[in-house]
Amino acid sequence: MAKKTTKTKERRIVKRPAPAAKVAAKAPREKVAARRVDESQAVTDSARGKYVYCVIQSADSLKFGAAGIGDNGTEIHTVHYRDLAAVVSDVPLGVLDSTRENVLAHERVNEIVMRDHTVIPMSFGTIFKTRDDIVQLLRSAYDAFGDVLSKMRDKMEFGLKVLWDRDSIVKDIEDEDEGIHRLKNEIALQKGSTYFARMQYGRAIDAALQSRSERYGSEILDRLRDVAVASRINKPIGDKMIMNAAFLVSRDQEAAFDARVKSIAAEHDKLTFKYTGPWPPYNFVNIRLKLERV
Repeated sequence: MAKKTTKTKERRIVKRPAPAAKVAAKAPREKVAARRVDESQAVTDSARGKYVYCVIQSADSLKFGAAGIGDNGTEIHTVHYRDLAAVVSDVPLGVLDSTRENVLAHERVNEIVMRDHTVIPMSFGTIFKTRDDIVQLLRSAYDAFGDVLSKMRDKMEFGLKVLWDRDSIVKDIEDEDEGIHRLKNEIALQKGSTYFARMQYGRAIDAALQSRSERYGSEILDRLRDVAVASRINKPIGDKMIMNAAFLVSRDQEAAFDARVKSIAAEHDKLTFKYTGPWPPYNFVNIRLKLERV
C-alpha cells in the first residue's frame, strides 16, 4: 500500500521522478532600479519601509487582513500602478532575519492572496523604502509583470518529492540482476583481498540504481504530463530522494492532477511520495529585477 502524506501544506505522500517539458513563463528581462535595505546601513527604529510579498493584477485597492510579517501581524494592503498592484505591509527598515516565523508569514500572505488572484511571488526579504519606489518598480517592469501574469493566470504550483529506501532497492537489484548477484557471491567466498571485486560491485550497483531511478522518473513524468501545464526538475536532496519536481497545474485540472498522483503512488509501494501545494508559481516565474542597494 502506498504511504499517505501528512498535511502542513502537504497533501499526501506519493511517488515519482524525472524530466518533463520545462515550459515556464519567462518574462522579458527588465532592469528595475528598486531599492533594498542595505544590511550594513544603520537605521533608526522609527524608520518604516514597505515589504513586498507579491504582485497581482488589480486596479482596486485591496486589504488582506493583519497577517503580515511583524510581532502582531501588520495590515496587508496594495500599492498600485495602473492595473498592477504590489501586495505589501509596513515593516521597520533594517535587516529582516529569515526566521521560521518570518518565512512562514511571507508564505502565508502569498497563499491568502492566491485564493482569488494570480500572483507573482517576490523573494523573501524584499523591502522598499517608500511607496513611490514600489510604484517605480511596477512602472518600469509593467510589461514584464503583465506578460507573466497572463501566462500564470489560473495556474498553481505543486511539489512532488519521491524517496526510496536505498538498502531495500539494493537488495532487490542483487536478487534480480544475475551479474551483480554473482559478484556478491564471489566477494563472500573469495579468500584474500576483495578490493577489486568490491570496486566492480560498487560501480555495478551505482549504475543499476541510477538506471532504476531514471526509469521511475520518466514513468512518473509521462503519467503526469497530460494533467500539468509544465514541470521543472530540481536537484534531489540527500541519498534517499530520487526526484524533486515542481508542476504547474491549471485550476480546472487540480482534481485530475491530484487523482493521478494518488494513482501512481498506489502502484509503487517501495517509493515514498511527498506531495505539497498548491503554491504560488515559485519555480515558473522568471522575472529578473535589479535591486539597487542604498
